Amino acid sequence: MIKSPPFKKSFLQPKYWLTWFGIGLLYILVLLPYPVIYWLGTRLGRFSKVFLKKRVQIAERNLELCFPQMPKSEREALVNKNFESVGMGLFETGMAWFWPEWRVKRWFKVSGLENISMVQEKGQGILLIGIHFLTLELGARIFGIYTPGVGVYRPNDNPVMDWLQTWGRLRSNKFMIDRKDVKGMIRGLKAGEIIWYAPDHDYGPRKSVFVPLFAVDKAATTTGTYILAKTSNPALIPFTPKRLPEGKGYELIISPPVADFPIDNEENTAKAMNKVVEQEILRAPDQYMWLHRRFKTRPEGDASLYNEIKKVH
Repeated sequence: MIKSPPFKKSFLQPKYWLTWFGIGLLYILVLLPYPVIYWLGTRLGRFSKVFLKKRVQIAERNLELCFPQMPKSEREALVNKNFESVGMGLFETGMAWFWPEWRVKRWFKVSGLENISMVQEKGQGILLIGIHFLTLELGARIFGIYTPGVGVYRPNDNPVMDWLQTWGRLRSNKFMIDRKDVKGMIRGLKAGEIIWYAPDHDYGPRKSVFVPLFAVDKAATTTGTYILAKTSNPALIPFTPKRLPEGKGYELIISPPVADFPIDNEENTAKAMNKVVEQEILRAPDQYMWLHRRFKTRPEGDASLYNEIKKVH
């Protein structure tokens, strides 16, 4: 459990100066008016395709796997919009960490807060289902402004970035928990806390089952949902931070608790969770993190789904 990250003198060593330069530049850029940020972010995202060619191929492959019936021209257009979101995601991270509360609220419309308060009145814990949208940092910030909870995170390998992301996320969270600390999550849920939880990535073969996700019939899916739901009996509430078109701001959609969620076995729980994930992704498919190799882990003996990805020199 982390409540206040200490700043260390070692962070000022020359090997971190480039990191500090990047942080300072991001801080200055997010001081700009939001329409300017939107213009810069979307164009940076389009330009990033030039030097993120492998990630472009991964995004194209993921969309082909998930939506094989979608015309190729539509998938290509979706990839272009997705990389606009990649550029915006960088700025939105800075906005989440550096913007004051009043400015975040100004650009957000929030719906469904009553779904949180209804559960909290009963003293029940909430497993907040956060999908890996490129808007996730900013979405978590606005959610925490209204209803602070417990952030789950993976420590960054760069100690300066780890300090900064923890500091930034604690602006709207009570405290942070390492994503490997399952016991800490269970304690929090039993105590009636809101635990932010992302079940939609490929976390490897350990503690995963293979169940359908969109058109991929064997997607490695974490069994963590089963463990947390079975042991803590939380309400499962999905939330989606959606960027509105043409620089008009954002909408945070907080859904009602998932009804009749199965916890009879790991596989049925994972199947049901992937249905929730699909529903949330379809709210803003252009803003999802398609550049992640979601289907990297395969059942033993199955060929990789990414063999077609070419090496980019």
